[in-house]
Amino acid sequence: MDNLFEDNNFADKFSKFPGTRYMGSKNKLIPHILKILNEYEFDSFYDAFAGSNVVSYLFKTIGKKVITNDFLNFSYLISKSLIENSFEKLNEDEVSFLINTPNKQGFITKTFKDLYFDNNDNKFLDTVRGNIDLLDSEYKRAIALSALVRACMKKRARGIFTFTGERYDDGRKDMRLTLEEHFRENVISFNNAVFSNDKNCISHNSSAQNLVVETDLIYLDPPYYTPNSDNDYVRRYHFVEGLTKNWNGLEIQDNTKTKKFKSYHSPFSTKKETYLAFENLIQTYKDSIIVISYSSNSLPNKDELLVMLKKFKKDVNVHEIDYLYSFGNQNHKIGNNANKVKEYLFVAK
Repeated sequence: MDNLFEDNNFADKFSKFPGTRYMGSKNKLIPHILKILNEYEFDSFYDAFAGSNVVSYLFKTIGKKVITNDFLNFSYLISKSLIENSFEKLNEDEVSFLINTPNKQGFITKTFKDLYFDNNDNKFLDTVRGNIDLLDSEYKRAIALSALVRACMKKRARGIFTFTGERYDDGRKDMRLTLEEHFRENVISFNNAVFSNDKNCISHNSSAQNLVVETDLIYLDPPYYTPNSDNDYVRRYHFVEGLTKNWNGLEIQDNTKTKKFKSYHSPFSTKKETYLAFENLIQTYKDSIIVISYSSNSLPNKDELLVMLKKFKKDVNVHEIDYLYSFGNQNHKIGNNANKVKEYLFVAK
């Protein structure tokens, strides 16, 4: 079928993916990506920078063996819940156990008082986070943590943690619900999105530079480097990343207003490292189909990426998609032509 979104079975299954307002998410580009890559033959699909996991979920839905990776733990857990996991779900008794079983946790209530959520929501987070580790299944723990992450992101204006308080409250219903209400809704959403495609899908939590995967096709959607703005995902999502790790091994910077922790190192944070990272990944996967999502306002630019790919690939195509970025709810930027860029999809065989 030329347009799989006209297939009701496919559309219904894919629509169950619990999307978020995640920076760089490809939600709106999914039909373009599917149409382009549907022309190529491959059985295994490796998403090296899985992020929101929407692209991985797409290819699991159409029956590919999907391997995911992301250096952020909360992204990995979403993948663990929906890509690697094929059958396990949280039942009502387990949800009740997580919410209603008292424990002595108080780290969030003490450390993040009056920063992101009110005292009742913080107490709720402490209780549920303390009980999640008592679940006997890694997949059920992953679903519970993913539901908790999405609950926190949905309740925050713009879905991020770079500011404190409620200065960007846009009046959405999500801002009025308690975190418990959000959590219960999101457990249902994640449960409904679990399915098997009869393939052994795998999730990793590593640096893409330190992981080599055997795959027919590798999809690269790394943080877009631009001198004009930062691409630090940890700064935006430090609270939910810390939540999934219970802040174990993380160095909270008490001198900061947001109580963020020291960011992970990323090879896409400087121009020099970004170019080297692309070159190394392209060389490593020269025997696979290489697909790269990238933006026209980022570096390397279109011509530079073409040069890198043509060192190792004979057949390189670039597909251009007009795309308008309007991240968050900053009304003065919505519709601003300065946000209008081309999204490139490089396909190299």
